[in-house]
Amino acid sequence: MSQTVDRALSILPLLAQGPADLGQVADRLGVHKSTALRLLRTLHEHGLVYRQQDQRYRLGARLFALAQEAVENLDIREIAHPHLMALNERTGHTVHLAVHEEGEVLYIDKVESRYPVRMYSRIGKPVAITVAAVAKLLLADFPEPERRAIAARLDYPMYTPRSIPNAAAFLKELATVREQGWATDLGGHEESINCIGAPIRGADGRVVAAMSVSAPNVVVTAEELLTLLPLVRRTADAITREYSGTAPNS
Repeated sequence: MSQTVDRALSILPLLAQGPADLGQVADRLGVHKSTALRLLRTLHEHGLVYRQQDQRYRLGARLFALAQEAVENLDIREIAHPHLMALNERTGHTVHLAVHEEGEVLYIDKVESRYPVRMYSRIGKPVAITVAAVAKLLLADFPEPERRAIAARLDYPMYTPRSIPNAAAFLKELATVREQGWATDLGGHEESINCIGAPIRGADGRVVAAMSVSAPNVVVTAEELLTLLPLVRRTADAITREYSGTAPNS
């Protein structure tokens, strides 16, 4: 990278901390004011910085627009899929990716297990929102008033004796998931199927998707599946880093 480009890019994280005047920018870069002014003018011409009436500079609207456009064009499924495939290859179990959309939690990717037993789930199908690990992860990230509103309007079908029975129990489960950073469904939807999941976060730290590993009891016990939790969380963290460009705060 050329020295000029390097210096220009170094201005952006400085201004991210707040407006700065020409002298402050020059001092931070270790250059003469005339050099700093030339760099700032170039960034200003491209809308990446803006000069205020008090002659201080701040980040420009164009920079935010570019960032938003980049986020909107990120395809979480495309980014996550190689990681899901690698996890499937290593464990042999079914791997899911899900997002929250218009009040539902939907599977947007699935990698089938290597064994003959197949799960009913399919891409585009809503999950059992009150019991699925991916749903718990996505809803647990909502602010408390939204969690309470969602819990109040949900039905609580008893798929199995281990299903969550009511709103109070669901809110308690979401609080636990929010605190620990991972979730399970141990026979809550199908008695013979267990699942563990971890969140995928965006640059702002919010959960944008959730991934899980599922397996039937005839293949592994719930206890054996739980031993894979560190691997599942590392996979989710790797997707987070690639998707958001930041290290997850696990």
